[in-house]
Amino acid sequence: MSTPIVETSSPVTLIGGGSLGAGDLDTALKRAPLLVAADGGAAQALAAGRMPEAVIGDFDSLDARTRAQIPDGRLFPIHEQDSTDFDKALRSIRAPLVLGVGFLGARIDHQLAAFGVLARQVGPACVLLGPEEVVFHAPRSVRLALAPGDVVSLFPMAPVTGRSEGLKWPIDGLSLSPVGRVGTSNRALGPVRIEVDGAGLLVIVPRRALDAVIAGLTG
Repeated sequence: MSTPIVETSSPVTLIGGGSLGAGDLDTALKRAPLLVAADGGAAQALAAGRMPEAVIGDFDSLDARTRAQIPDGRLFPIHEQDSTDFDKALRSIRAPLVLGVGFLGARIDHQLAAFGVLARQVGPACVLLGPEEVVFHAPRSVRLALAPGDVVSLFPMAPVTGRSEGLKWPIDGLSLSPVGRVGTSNRALGPVRIEVDGAGLLVIVPRRALDAVIAGLTG
């Protein structure tokens, strides 16, 4: 990572300009109080009565009215078009964890782009909050204190192998691929452990498991 724009020892909430559910921002800020906006996400932050510590992006989605409300010292334009604003913001943050809101729902192309950023492991570990689920990239090993019956979907964004404990259908010996076998709609038997041999596996679990995911990624 190059010199970060935001550096903190605490988790960060990153808000985007996409679909934002009622309570999403408050849910994230209770766990990650420092707020950063990716480009047009600044408008959603201000509409919720929150001033972001930093706004990062190419600013093509940041309208003049919103920009005028934010002190210049909190605006950090990155003028290149080879990456998304989510990518630009995430790679500019140095923190133990980022909770992303306003990146899932609405446009499918934006969601796919966000999943690609997660799979490339840009910046710190990041959990995206959706209406019903949370999504994160699997590190080499993670333990999740899930409840029996919780849906655990494993979606490979690249060919990947690994091992698991606590899943109804273990992934040991399987070769997962986005154009081959995927691991959606698995079930937890209780606490789950997932180990992977490389990058590219996204884990999707119920939103109620958010705190278990945070503990698993930061513990």
